[in-house]
Amino acid sequence: MMTALRYANLCLLVLFPIAWFAPLLRAGLLPLFGLSEISVISGLQSLWESDVALALLVTVFALFAPYLKTIGLALIHFGLLHRKVLPALTYIGKLAMADVFLIALYIVVVKGVGWAKVETAWGLYLFTGCILASIAISTLTIRALKR
Repeated sequence: MMTALRYANLCLLVLFPIAWFAPLLRAGLLPLFGLSEISVISGLQSLWESDVALALLVTVFALFAPYLKTIGLALIHFGLLHRKVLPALTYIGKLAMADVFLIALYIVVVKGVGWAKVETAWGLYLFTGCILASIAISTLTIRALKR
């Protein structure tokens, strides 16, 4: 069981960066114009130009929190970090879900206004899946270590 968790967690080290560059959504002004693809990275680039505080917060939630948790879990899986750190890593990983909720809220608000067209893209599902997989891996790791 622990071997499968190790490999699944190591896969996340590759999948998270792919999810950051993958299109989360396509957005455009009015249905008449073309849609621009927005990824986590392109969204962060825009935020850094307009609102540094929000950009820093989103960077922590979208990039640092999930990747730090994944690296921490890998260290625990290979016996390089004490298992007492696991509850803190689990909490850090849950912070990344805030970013997914923020994106979902943005989609709902923009669709409700009717001035813009927004479509979800495959990157949103990949990013959400990575975060949910990370939460599942940490939960299963806790159970496996208790045995």
